[in-house]
Amino acid sequence: MPNLIFHDAHLLIVNKPAGLLAVPGRGADKQDCLWARLRRDFPEALVVHRLDMATSGLMLFARNRPMQRQLSILFQQRQMYKRYEAVVAGRMEPAEGEIDLPLCADWPQRPRQRIDTLHGKPALTRYRVLDAQDSRSRVALEPVTGRTHQLRLHLAAIGHPILGDALYGEAASAPRLLLHACTLGFTHPASGETLCIEHAPPF
Repeated sequence: MPNLIFHDAHLLIVNKPAGLLAVPGRGADKQDCLWARLRRDFPEALVVHRLDMATSGLMLFARNRPMQRQLSILFQQRQMYKRYEAVVAGRMEPAEGEIDLPLCADWPQRPRQRIDTLHGKPALTRYRVLDAQDSRSRVALEPVTGRTHQLRLHLAAIGHPILGDALYGEAASAPRLLLHACTLGFTHPASGETLCIEHAPPF
């Protein structure tokens, strides 16, 4: 049974462990995923968004089609507050700021993404340093947009790759990717209640 953080008649919020696919991949060996495990107990569960396999943290699922549409709209209209925590290489300065670099797929090196000022889609990340040492910093990250690998590539691009990142940094720098989706905040489409669900990073 996945780590269920919140549920009601309309939606489910689950903590995804690092190293587990969010949804099935291609091939028989990539069918084990958070969605498949969740559907053993909640067969009606529907995917709303995704996290990278290497990333841990909060994922939201709908329990019916109308709710899936409404939650998807919240993501599309940027009415879903998302906060991540990461540990990155080096001392990040200044203590807070924005990373505004357009991204697109790096087709010859899929699944990698790349920064492309001509053809890339706009991507904006806000960050705040929570704790800084000479060799590493713990940062809070708020992706305003939701591009593939946005946080990982943005931090690598400014010289502070997330520790344990095999694609954009050095896998050997940590036993796993030190990136965790720790907060989801939104207005519940059915009840109108403001929800803010939090889950502390396991690193």
